[in-house]
Order: sequence, then C-alpha cells, then structure tokens
Amino acid sequence: MSVPTKFVLEQGPTLKGMGGAALGVLKQRLGLSEKVSGDVALPGPEIRRSYPPRDPALVRAYVKHVGGDPSAYKGRVPASLFPQWAFGLTGPCLEGTRYPLLGAMNGGCRLVQNAPIPIGEALEVVGRLAKIDDDGRRAILEIEVVTSTISAPEALVATMIIFVPLPKKKGENGASKDGAPKEKARVPADARELAFHKLRADAGLDFAKLTGDFNPVHWVPAYAKAFGFRNTILHGFGTMARAVEGLNRGLLAGDVDALEQLEVRFTRPLVLPAKVGVYVAGDQVYVGTAPSGPAFLTGTFKARNA
Repeated sequence: MSVPTKFVLEQGPTLKGMGGAALGVLKQRLGLSEKVSGDVALPGPEIRRSYPPRDPALVRAYVKHVGGDPSAYKGRVPASLFPQWAFGLTGPCLEGTRYPLLGAMNGGCRLVQNAPIPIGEALEVVGRLAKIDDDGRRAILEIEVVTSTISAPEALVATMIIFVPLPKKKGENGASKDGAPKEKARVPADARELAFHKLRADAGLDFAKLTGDFNPVHWVPAYAKAFGFRNTILHGFGTMARAVEGLNRGLLAGDVDALEQLEVRFTRPLVLPAKVGVYVAGDQVYVGTAPSGPAFLTGTFKARNA
C-alpha cells in the first residue's frame, strides 16, 4: 500500500530548505553565485533550526514503510528519520563552498544515538559543515547535524557524507591511484540474512512523501533515465533505514534503543523495483541482492552494552 499523500503537507521546512539549496546550485551553475577564494574555514558556522514535535501518524507510517515495528517505537522518533528535519540545513551549511554541487551525491552517513528522541517534544537542530577531504579527484564534504529536545540534549548526532566528483585532469581515468580498477562492493559469502524486502517501483516516491526529499531521480522515471539509470533509484537514506530495522528486528531482539552507532556507505544505486536483503557479518552490515552478490550499502555498527 502506498504512503498517503497527506504527509507531503508536513514537509514544508524540508522542501523550502531543499529548494534554496537547488537555487544555490543553479546560481553556481550559471556563474551567478558569489565567487569564493581560498579555503572555507572549518568548522563552518552553525545553522540553527527549531521544529515542532513529529507527527505520530507520520512516524508510524515511516517505520512501517522501512520494515520496522511501529509498536517498538512507542514514545520515540526513529533516529533514521533524521533526514526529514536535517535536509533543510544542507543548503545553508554548504553556502560558500567552491565545489560543483550539481554533481554531488549522497555518499553515506554516520549516526551516534546518545538517547531516544521523544516523540512529543520539539526538536532543536544545529548543523554545520564539519570537514572537507579533497584529493583533487573528488571532494568529500561532511555535514554534522545535532538533534536535541528539552529532555534529551544531543540525543542524535548525524553526519551526512556528500561525495562531489571533481573535473578529471588530462589523462585520468576511473582507476584507483595505483592504476588498478576499483572493485565494486559485494555482500560476503558467509553473511547472514536478517531481512528481505520487495521494493515497489514507487518506493522512492513513498520515501519522499515521508521525508520531503523530492529529488526527481527517486520518483520520476524519465528524469532518472536522463541521468543514465534504468529507472528511478531508492534514496540512500531509505536503504539505510531498512538496514537499521533489519538490525533492530533480526539481531537486537526488537530493542530500537540498542543500536548506539552506525556508519554506512552507499556503494551503488539501488534501481527500483528491486528485491534486496539486509545481511550481517560480525559488526558489518550490508544491503544487497544475496550473499556474494552486489551490495548497495556497506557499513559497521555498534550495539549498546555489546
């Protein structure tokens, strides 16, 4: 069953923030943005936002959509839902950077869950550009977003990792620095399956309704095909959320507070529709087609009191 369209009405701040970011990218593309010389001072300035408590109906729909158990989140907001209030900070956090953001991609994420986020409390959110790693071939930008409530200060620290390919220099190709081709990530042959998902063609649209990320590559087939994909692709954070719920339900006995840290990398586009599993091997988590098969997400996790 598709996610109700009514939740789009709750995405105003996210849509406004992402619209501003898109405008900034367009101005940069047209050469209308302010020229920046030298390096950006790090960490960047703090961007602060206040948001009302999350809608319990939206939270329930979100948890169900990503394969979780809504009853396990009684009184709390899933940490993986953070993009719904963090997306709007990305544009202001990246303002003034010199990188070609039109080609930017979601490279991954780090989550540190210090405490549950109470569902009935307003959110106080602080974001900033925390780090830039530029090797001349690509730039990796890290935006740190700290979410607090009145009873749970710094409940969640999320770091969004943005991958920006840089223009190739003459003679460069896609090989690694030592000249060897880059290996594509795969699920280990001995990994154990925790969950399996049949993702519909409209899974990207449903995730957009719940989070406000309406990048058309996730829900408009013609747009996705124009960028070289066979069809729309699932949001990286949608893949991550399914990994979280696979760990919660398949490894952590349904304790949604047990996952203390998670770091993931989005390794290839997940084209919709698709059939994928969540797999674990030691402290490593994967989302892929099968053991030994292609992996769309790889990551490491740490459970509380493990």
